[in-house]
Amino acid sequence: MERYDQLYRLYDEFDAATLRALQDFVDLFPPVDSRVTLEHWQEVGDDLADRKAEIRAAFPAAGETFSELAARASRDQAFTALDLHAKYDRGVNVLVLDVDETLRSAGGTDNEIPRETLHLLTEFHEAGTPIVVCTGQTLENVKGFLIQGLGNELVHSGDLSIVYEAGTGVFTPGHGADTKRLLYDDLDADVRAIFDAVRSRVLSDAPEDLRRGCHLQGNEFNVTLKPNFETGSDDAREVIDRALVYELDLLGDAVVEEVGGDSEDADENAERASDWARAYYAEQDPEIRGVLESEGATPDCSSDDVPEPIRDTFERIDVAYYEADAAEIGSLELNKVVGVETAFEVLGIDDPFAAVLGDSKSDLRVMKWVAENDAGIAAAPEHASRDVLDHVIRTDELVFDRGKAGDVFRIIFALNRLANLG
Repeated sequence: MERYDQLYRLYDEFDAATLRALQDFVDLFPPVDSRVTLEHWQEVGDDLADRKAEIRAAFPAAGETFSELAARASRDQAFTALDLHAKYDRGVNVLVLDVDETLRSAGGTDNEIPRETLHLLTEFHEAGTPIVVCTGQTLENVKGFLIQGLGNELVHSGDLSIVYEAGTGVFTPGHGADTKRLLYDDLDADVRAIFDAVRSRVLSDAPEDLRRGCHLQGNEFNVTLKPNFETGSDDAREVIDRALVYELDLLGDAVVEEVGGDSEDADENAERASDWARAYYAEQDPEIRGVLESEGATPDCSSDDVPEPIRDTFERIDVAYYEADAAEIGSLELNKVVGVETAFEVLGIDDPFAAVLGDSKSDLRVMKWVAENDAGIAAAPEHASRDVLDHVIRTDELVFDRGKAGDVFRIIFALNRLANLG
């Protein structure tokens, strides 16, 4: 209980709230060409240093740690960190981070990663903690905003890896031949042929209302339709629901053509391809089933009616529905877990204890993977999907407000400081 008693004393005897405000001002104050303003910044820095010195003097054995805790973490954050340390007895040695609706939020941060969050990430980097950005976005999009937000030096430091398109590729600058790994190249030829067929038709064969209402995201492998409307809007929801049904039908056609196109029942199979795809994926995902019902596209068969060779192929292909955001076809053999494992391998992380931040079903797979392997903790924004929130609440209850990923980073900062005390 000694550590708990010390924390109680720290936050009872010292004005940690003012200390944090001073630290944030020093860390986040934008550079300005003003002598008066810079003098004020220096005064704040001096006040901060004096207050930290008082804490160091009050805690001779761990003063540096406690002065940094008070300056970086609130009382609740510090005690949460201490609870995590008591439970796991180790600190976080790698960050695994989703981007959209996790680090940034259209509803909370104007789709920009907050400056506080970016600064905290640079501090983790300077402390030697590798960062794995794990996203469904294209590589070029991710590289662009990371370089803009974190700087070219950090992105190309050799300690940052990008798992893009939800696990189809991994980009880790500074690692020679391992810098870019195209994981989809390892898939069987028949699966790659199915994706090629769907991609070649997805826009050209689309009804006019879909062509006008959505676009094909520029992925290297996955087939992702995104709305030409604001994400989350009623128009976006309507077009993505139609796009999901359309993609299921295309996928059914492509699978039947690749797997059952040479059979004696080829013509009959082609007629039933759409129903088979709808039935199979409706059984896999209640959200997909709900969309099919609302669109009047419920199949005239059950998943039990799908022929075994067709079903076996469906079992290798993922159809993901993100309400009012995207309809996507991907490979179940390529997901964020596979990408994260590859990133760890390239980064040389043999014994990971990761902090996984995310909001969607694809992030949940990584969260469950680290939980099953005693390899980390999970955190999610309060607006994450229900399954994600259920998992996070059942484990360590690390739920943060929209656009406030920095709150969890402060807990992790405190955890790592406490772990270093032994």
